[in-house]
Amino acid sequence: MLEWSYFPKTDPLPDFLKDSVDVFEKKFHLIDSFNDTEEKYVQNSDTVLQILSKEFQNLDYLVETGKKKNQKIRVPVLFGHKGTVSQAFEVDGWHKKNKIVLEIEAGRAFVNHQFLKDIFEASVMVDIDYLILAVRQIYKKNQDYKKIIEWLDTLFITNRIKLSLKGILLIGY
Repeated sequence: MLEWSYFPKTDPLPDFLKDSVDVFEKKFHLIDSFNDTEEKYVQNSDTVLQILSKEFQNLDYLVETGKKKNQKIRVPVLFGHKGTVSQAFEVDGWHKKNKIVLEIEAGRAFVNHQFLKDIFEASVMVDIDYLILAVRQIYKKNQDYKKIIEWLDTLFITNRIKLSLKGILLIGY
């Protein structure tokens, strides 16, 4: 079954993020990480994004469609001479109106701490208030989703690091 948690836990999940949860619910049978635990069958994040992309596009997200420069989604971070974008980060999806960034991770979400990089990048992007971070529930017998929840609980409960984000929706597929 799909798992999700919203942070900070003092706030309810905003209504406009519920549609994103529904996308994962609708396609869960195709991306369920418990069904592809054999190493050769593990879906990478690009495959999961491809399975979900049409649904997110229907919700007005810009979605990465490939690895070529014109298929990537770049969200501005810094501006330079005459207002040109001098730094931007690539994301899997971006809802401009609702100020949401979507990142889908697979094997390296916890092992390589990719989730921390995703949080940092979303925090410094211009006009981004929410991060949807989707990770495998299980990867090589490790419970990535649960481990990341522990990290996010620590981040938000201690309140020692202040994020500019209004919320993080963690989804375990």
